[in-house]
Parts: sequence; structure tokens; C-alpha cells
Amino acid sequence: MLIRIRSKEGTSRIEVQPNDDAAVLSGELEKVLKSPVDADATTISDKPAGGERTLSSLHGQSVGELGLKHGDMLFVKLVTSTSKTSPTTSTAPQSTTSRLNGKEVAAAEMPSVAIGGDETKHLKNAFESVKQDHIDDVLEKMDGKIYRKQGRMCRHGPQGMCDYCMPLEPYDAKYLEEHKIKHQSFHAYLRKLNTATNKPEMGASYVPPLSEPEYRVKSHCPSGHPPWPKGICSKCQPGAISLQLQQFRMVDHVEFASSELVNGFIEFWRKSGTQRFGYLYGRYERYDQVPLGMKAVVEAIYEPPQGGETDGLALAEWENEHGINEVAGGCGLRMVGMIFTDLVDDGMGKGTVIPKRHAGSYFLSALEIHMAATMQNRHKNTSKWSETGEFGSKFVTCVISGNDEGQIDIAAYQASNSAMAMVKADVIEPSVDPGIMLVKHEDETRYIPDVFYRKVNEYGRAVQIDAKPAFPVEYLLVTLTHGFPENPKPMFLSHRFPVENRQVIGVVQDLAAVGTQVGVRRSGKSAETGIDAVSDFHMLCFLHGMGILEEEDEKALAKVACGHEIVDAYALLERPGWQTLLTIIREST
Repeated sequence: MLIRIRSKEGTSRIEVQPNDDAAVLSGELEKVLKSPVDADATTISDKPAGGERTLSSLHGQSVGELGLKHGDMLFVKLVTSTSKTSPTTSTAPQSTTSRLNGKEVAAAEMPSVAIGGDETKHLKNAFESVKQDHIDDVLEKMDGKIYRKQGRMCRHGPQGMCDYCMPLEPYDAKYLEEHKIKHQSFHAYLRKLNTATNKPEMGASYVPPLSEPEYRVKSHCPSGHPPWPKGICSKCQPGAISLQLQQFRMVDHVEFASSELVNGFIEFWRKSGTQRFGYLYGRYERYDQVPLGMKAVVEAIYEPPQGGETDGLALAEWENEHGINEVAGGCGLRMVGMIFTDLVDDGMGKGTVIPKRHAGSYFLSALEIHMAATMQNRHKNTSKWSETGEFGSKFVTCVISGNDEGQIDIAAYQASNSAMAMVKADVIEPSVDPGIMLVKHEDETRYIPDVFYRKVNEYGRAVQIDAKPAFPVEYLLVTLTHGFPENPKPMFLSHRFPVENRQVIGVVQDLAAVGTQVGVRRSGKSAETGIDAVSDFHMLCFLHGMGILEEEDEKALAKVACGHEIVDAYALLERPGWQTLLTIIREST
């Protein structure tokens, strides 16, 4: 059969058989070009733009398995071995000047900077090689359909089905609107994309449906020109950024295991009048209120070293972050987000606060969105459905502030995927106005693409606005819901142990506090205490930092703290390491 090939050399035809290996495409292209073709860099697609795959990634598949038929046209971006090894031999004219902010600058005066040297790499076999979170595997296996009961409009028997009672897809827009679900869940969004992208019944090859936005200049352009700022072309230049509200959210709901968890965190502000910051540790579970939904269940809040002020705070270096993550991992938890307070007493003496965040001001400031995007880039979400093996982040941001009635309330957010990409590409920076984000100026180290956003003008028409030099922060924000369980079953039963890094209000962690917690007295006698005495995340973190217990002892302690089994508690009491700890406490307190 004949396959048409369109490349920068023009249009040509090659003859292949359906049973031929895809590797023959490289040989046929070499015959047409009369020069060696680099299979690792040359890309091929059935569309003019998008869906590109390298020739080497197709090896091992037959032409028929790729879904190619007689007369199909393939779009090829060629990279010959000659152009790859000797980019300076390109016949394209080399300009002696470059442009920076519209002004000509001599090339000799502009050092070549490889923008995006750590650019995202595409994986050849992401679907098979990427190990994603367990919750993602669970949601993928679910049917996800929204089942409906037989209604008044149905004219069939109990075994029948019609348009009024047939199951809906999890991304059905009308259902989401009726149930006031602002964003569809990530897995509903993924299923919608995958249904449109991959059609196994057509015999087409698999194409990853997810693609992360990338706003950096490609550092290794196949055209062979010098890197930015000495050269740039349409192949390595990022496209214009068109900001719009994100249709989906990676996490739908934030659930705090108990109200004591939040009250203990706010207690610092009540005693000091200064703001507080903490990291959320928990896990991800199904959320039944949203089709194919996901929630972050928060079991503990760890407060790193920081300096609080009445109108803000400053984070200090967190030296034991790795150790705290190890303690959380031993309990089956992970860092799922961050939380901070923004509270100002209104002076009424009723426990009410000033409502600072509302529709007339802002919900999350530009600085906070920038930080949220930065943290989300550090905690990327792995996905086998993405061409890079990563897509978005499940990291959430919670703020405790005053609501419209002046009551202390929680709000949960995420930065959009576009915000993550713009921060990663160093395109934006916070402004003094909390509701405005600035677009940075282009220089020799940073290429800034065009940025636009859409809004409804004073005449009621949707218009496109240039986002330079600034734009509203709500285009980078995704709203989540939050709440508490109806029947709380927290993992950690105790909240009595002193919280870390609160010396400024007289709260200190020491062995005496451990002795009080577990009921060890200087007389040598032990008070009667239950399992809840050791079921305290802050005490587990403190004991880990002391280094008294061996690794196996810490595992046994975590098993008691999280599992609450009396058999495990007796096993812990018999361990030499635990007995040594009790002895040290008796001798030192």
C-alpha cells in the first residue's frame, strides 16, 4: 500500500506492506531523502500538529497495528544524522543580530543561554512504565456511570431503558450544573479525553490523552539553530498562552479527620495573635459526592520552623523535613498540602474576625498562588495517561480566614496546571496588589510568550485581553470543597502532646512531656494509660528526632499509634528499645 509523507522536503510517497515492521519507515525515508535519518529525533504524526511520536518508539509494531491504510498521509518532522551532529552546517541564513523586547542586539553582546535545559522529557512507554497512586488505579477500574431510576417520563417496563433513565457519563455537563459541581473530577476529565483520543475499535495505535502545558523554549531544537537568545523558530518557540478557568480539578474535596485537628492549629493564633503555617499529612480516598471524585483526608498538621507576624509569616529552613516524611510514611501517610491562617480579630469581643477574603477583594493572593504552584511543581502527580508520565498535582492549599459573617472558616484551593507551567517557566511573579499577577519582562535568560485572557466587557461581550503586564489571579485558581466526617474516626487519638516549634508561646517538647504523655513517673511507677497515649503524631515526630528508638521500635510504635490494637501495644511494651526509652525518661525527669 502507498503512504504519503509530508515534510519540510515536500510531499513524497513510500510503499509498505501492512505486516511490515514500523522500522521500515526509517529506511524508506532515507531512500527519499538520500541521507541517514535519526530515528530517535525524527517525529511522525497523522496530524499537522500534535500527537507526534519518534520513529524509534514505533519499532516493534507493524504498519497495520498503527492503523495506517492505503493513501494515508503522515506528517514527518525530519532530523537527519548530519544535521544532528553538525548544526552549524545548516543552509539556513544565520542572522548576526537578535531581538530583545523589540530592539536589535548584536549576537556577540548576548551570551547564549539554554532555556529549559531540564525540559520535560516524553516517555516512550509511559502507560506500562509509570507507577501511579493506588487511588488512581482504583478510580480507573470503576465504571463511573451515573445511574438513574425510572421516572415519570419512562414508558417501558422495569427491564427497559430509555433516554430519561439511561446512565450518564461522569462528565455530563447538565448533571454537574444541576448538582452545583463547579469542576469535573480529574478522572472524569481523563475519561472524556481518552474516549475522544483513543478508539480501539478503529484499530488505531494508543496516543496518551494528557499533555502538560509547556511554556519554555526547547533547548534542543531539531532545526539545528543556536539556542535562545541567538536563535528561535516555530518548532522550539512556545505558543501563546490563552488563560481560561480550568474545567477540572485534581482533588475535589479536603476532609479533616477531626475538628480537634483544626482547633489545635488555630490555638496558636488565639494565644499569640500572629499567623501560623503548617503542612498537611494524610492520604487520598474516593469522594462519592462527585462522579469519579477524589478527596484528601488530613490526619495531621506539622508546623515547621517559622516566624509569625500579625499580618503574615516567614518560613525558616526546615532541616528535619526528611525525618518527618519518614514518620508519616511509617503511618501510611504522605504530605498532601499546606495550611495557613489569615485572621484578624474585629475587636468586638465575640470571637469574630474581619472578613478579608471575599468576591470583592480576593480569595487567594498572587503571592499565595505563586507559592501553591511552586509546591505543586515539587509534588507532581504521576500518571500513565500522560506522555511525560506526570500531570498536574494533588497538593492542596487551605487558608483559615473570616467568612462573610465574620466566623472563622476554611477554604481549599489548588493552582491550575497553567499556573504551575507559568511558574516553572518563570513567566509570572506576584504583585503588591494581592488580586493581580504580573507577567515578567523578557530578557536574555527568559523568553516570555504572548499571554491573553478572556473577559466580558461593559457591553456584555466576551473579548480577549492582552495579559501583559498584569492580569487577575482568578484565572489561575481552582476551588475545592472541604469538610469534616459525620462519624469521625481519626488515625491519631491524642492531641495532648506539645506541638513543635511553639517556643514563642511557652510550648516546649522534651522528655518530660513524653513522660507525662505515656504516664511515666519519676518514682518508677507507670500510670494507667491507654493506647491513645502513644497515638499522637507530634510525639512520634519528636521521638524520631531524639534517635533513641531503633527503626524496628519505631515501626512497632507506629503500628500501635495507627492500628489501635491491644495486642500490638503489649508487643511494644516487651521491646527492649521501648523499655530503654522509659528508663531514660525516669532518670532524666
